[in-house]
Amino acid sequence: MATGELTRTEVDPSTLEDGAVVTNSGRVSAAKMYEPHAPSLPFTPVQLASLDEALTLASRTTGLDFSVYLGDLGPDSRAQAEEMHASTTRPTHAVLIAVSPGQRVVEIVTGEESHRRIADRGAKLAVMSMVASFKEGDLAGGLVGGLRMLIDQAGPAPRRV
Repeated sequence: MATGELTRTEVDPSTLEDGAVVTNSGRVSAAKMYEPHAPSLPFTPVQLASLDEALTLASRTTGLDFSVYLGDLGPDSRAQAEEMHASTTRPTHAVLIAVSPGQRVVEIVTGEESHRRIADRGAKLAVMSMVASFKEGDLAGGLVGGLRMLIDQAGPAPRRV
């Protein structure tokens, strides 16, 4: 082929895929379906099942309502966590573990009854345990371990007579 010569291959339009055409200039133009990538989730299905099991066990064993929040807590993380805690069904019996990985913040908020059963020192130990796991990249394991420590602190549900 010498300089300046153009080669053109003829394309049979019947051999093109759906969504493809031959333009007037001879170029093949094809439309492709855009498929966005699924967002990456913080937990695998197995980790979610483990976390769900730990939350269910915590609530059944202690009679307290345990919940976990994972996400941004804003500039005043404690106030935001307390606001979420107050919106629970039974705030007096609720325990909220709020974790904001981006801010590197962990808050545990307890209600009146749950505070009687979970000492501040026990909650701080649970936070320290969770943070140690989080630093190793084990978010789910840290939450499950922290829940287990809080279960031990709260003890079994009081018997009603």
